[in-house]
Amino acid sequence: MIKELIIQNWANVMVLLAFAVLLKTTVFLDKITILRLYALILGLFIFSQIVFAEFALADMNIMTEMRLTLMALRYSATPLIIAFVIFTLATNAKKTIFIPAFILLIIDLISIFTGVVFSLEEDGTLDRGPLGYLPYIMVGAYSVFLVYMLVKRSNKRPAEIFPIVFLCFSFTSGLILPFVLGRDYSHIFCVTITIALFVYYVFSILQLTEKDALTGLLNRQSFYATVTNEISDINAIITIDMNGLKEINDKEGHAAGDTALATLAYCFMQATTSKDSVYRLGGDEFLIVCKHVSEEEVKQLVENIRSKVSETKYSCAIGYSFCSEEIKNIDEIMKKSDEMMYKDKLEYYSQPGHTKYRG
Repeated sequence: MIKELIIQNWANVMVLLAFAVLLKTTVFLDKITILRLYALILGLFIFSQIVFAEFALADMNIMTEMRLTLMALRYSATPLIIAFVIFTLATNAKKTIFIPAFILLIIDLISIFTGVVFSLEEDGTLDRGPLGYLPYIMVGAYSVFLVYMLVKRSNKRPAEIFPIVFLCFSFTSGLILPFVLGRDYSHIFCVTITIALFVYYVFSILQLTEKDALTGLLNRQSFYATVTNEISDINAIITIDMNGLKEINDKEGHAAGDTALATLAYCFMQATTSKDSVYRLGGDEFLIVCKHVSEEEVKQLVENIRSKVSETKYSCAIGYSFCSEEIKNIDEIMKKSDEMMYKDKLEYYSQPGHTKYRG
């Protein structure tokens, strides 16, 4: 029994330990996120032990309520794990994300006595109830939502999309492989998820040189690389400057200012598409590079940004410039965009109730 436990869990334990050590040495995540990731590691380890214990009872042909309870926990664990991943990795995810997973847990526990999701025949074979496929539906729904949340907060570049897709593929494999591999898939599921999370985390570390630590947007160095290597693809620039950051810092503190910048960055990422790259150049200065877009698309993007920002208590000045026969040089495009942005900012500060513009 002990030998089998070690063999089946060795790879999972090794990856989890490597993950834990990497978290211990990280410097770019906040304390709460690190604690949540530690909790996720612990949850994956506990899940692997539940799987082992359940199948050990099955191999011994022990038909007890304990085995049914372990089955209920196994069916409920995957949606709970994905919900916890969303809560940990996705910015602005609410605790309500756990509600469907907890409802499934209650239904699975009720199934121990009613068989509404699963039951066991006298020979130990599984019998699916009327809601037998509900756990799989829940996994699929959570996986789709995970991709949506992570893509929405990303810069929509291949280097960021790949680990998100890889992570989702690992979870959704639980929709198909159990019917192909049978119960053997449960033995490899935990290590599959652990490896996927580890890969996602490593990719996040590799992207640090290109991203702004506070907002998750691309940084100034990444912008310089883009205009150097992809200049022929760029045909529009949007420049954005936050209004009132100095007042927020002076009156509420720099932590409040950081919250404001991060909130605006999230709005920008929500508004943009795969054609757009969002950068924080420094302070309250943001810039969006648009590639292969029409002028109407640029105008629509500006409106989308204004709409998203209007849902917050903050505001920003926006300017844009579209490449034309008269304006082709990137510096000229940025200059025209800045001129429009500063005009927008001056109009904001000229309104009653706003302090004089200070730069």
